[in-house]
Amino acid sequence: MTNSDTILAVKGLGKSFGSLVAVDDVSFTIRRGEILGIAGPNGAGKTTLFNLLSRNPIVADRGHVIFDGQRIDRLSPHRIFRAGLARTFQKETAFFKLTVAENVRLGAVYGAGLRGAAANAAVNAALEMLELTPLKHQEAGALTVYGTKRLMIASAMVASPKLLLMDEPASGLNTIEQAELKTLILRLRDQGTSILLIEHILPLLFGVSERVMVMDFGRKLTEGSPAEIARDPRVIDAYLGGVNSESAHAA
Repeated sequence: MTNSDTILAVKGLGKSFGSLVAVDDVSFTIRRGEILGIAGPNGAGKTTLFNLLSRNPIVADRGHVIFDGQRIDRLSPHRIFRAGLARTFQKETAFFKLTVAENVRLGAVYGAGLRGAAANAAVNAALEMLELTPLKHQEAGALTVYGTKRLMIASAMVASPKLLLMDEPASGLNTIEQAELKTLILRLRDQGTSILLIEHILPLLFGVSERVMVMDFGRKLTEGSPAEIARDPRVIDAYLGGVNSESAHAA
């Protein structure tokens, strides 16, 4: 893999809270146009890893992060966002008293730094991409869980990020919504956005990811194709709840 193939390179990233090592010497890369999945039990350090990559709301104690050829582990969160690395959050997050369009506009103006016609165009494109245009005048607090998740994605995609970090986007969704989300994730990838995806719903994670990294106790346990991960006895028995290869790949 050449440097030009790599959108994100993480080396020796670590974070401790007193005696607790939350992220322990984690290293990995993501290729341009790739979906890399992250699996592991609750408390494995997955969301903490996202927090360190985005420097929101915490920063790493050690290691470095190279994004699109630039070291970003010393940048402020808004500069990381404007450099092209965006994220969503595990908990549904929005300004619930504002409309859907106003939420996305905040991402365009205060996140991406867009103004005037450029901001309008970006907001409209993000709303259309996430099929939120018919709901743009609705208060965000009135959205369904899936609607709020799409709003979070729209607020990230308004900046046309090169890499999107998605933290458990399928949590709380029914099977129909999960299928729609799978199609959406693949469409974002096909439109040129690399994706780093945390997900506990394995059929979705294995169905969209080209590679999967498994974390436990803050460390990277293993990494490989979904088929390789599904066959790994350590992963199956200890970290993925005994899921076998056939069920892990079920659509």
